[in-house]
Amino acid sequence: MIAAAFRLRALPRARSLLPALAALLLVPLLSACGVNNVPTYEEQAKAAWAEVQNQYQRRADLIPNLVETVKGFAAQEREVLTAVVEARAKATQTTINADQLTDPAAVQRFQAAQDQLSGALSRLLVTVERYPDLKSNANFLALQSQLEGTENRIAVSRRDYIEAVRVYNTELRTIPGRWIAGILYPEAKPMQAFEASAGASTPPTVSFQ
Repeated sequence: MIAAAFRLRALPRARSLLPALAALLLVPLLSACGVNNVPTYEEQAKAAWAEVQNQYQRRADLIPNLVETVKGFAAQEREVLTAVVEARAKATQTTINADQLTDPAAVQRFQAAQDQLSGALSRLLVTVERYPDLKSNANFLALQSQLEGTENRIAVSRRDYIEAVRVYNTELRTIPGRWIAGILYPEAKPMQAFEASAGASTPPTVSFQ
């Protein structure tokens, strides 16, 4: 009788533990199904975007020294120098945070501002060809090396971001990712990648030889 009474008292307690036990059993199953893929891929894409911004900022930081160096040898190239300064100002003012990556218009504005700066910078570098003394200047040669490296880093970071966005967007559009996102992450939206522009497959050539 005592044993039976003990079992009866223990039964409600055991039943109360069932949800917790079921949750413990479901966690490995859900993980195996990729329940965490959506937020994981989203964070990876945001991290890749942060690197894109970092490299564009690196380029922007180099430009004032470049302009001052060119001005020292070719002050008469005012129009070209002014275009670079204005394009840099616009590019640094056109910002986009990770939460705006789902907005195609915001990404396009950012890309357009950076492309405008790339164009102005390219015109400036073409102008340099007319000034042999400038091309042999030690400070200018150092800037050449840094710019070339930065353009390569920009190309790599953009490629990595595009790939991260592809993985994330694919997860949102395919099963079971689409189902998981609909149930657990309804706020998750596809991100916008860069649109390829003319010559985007290779970084600009920064050469003053």
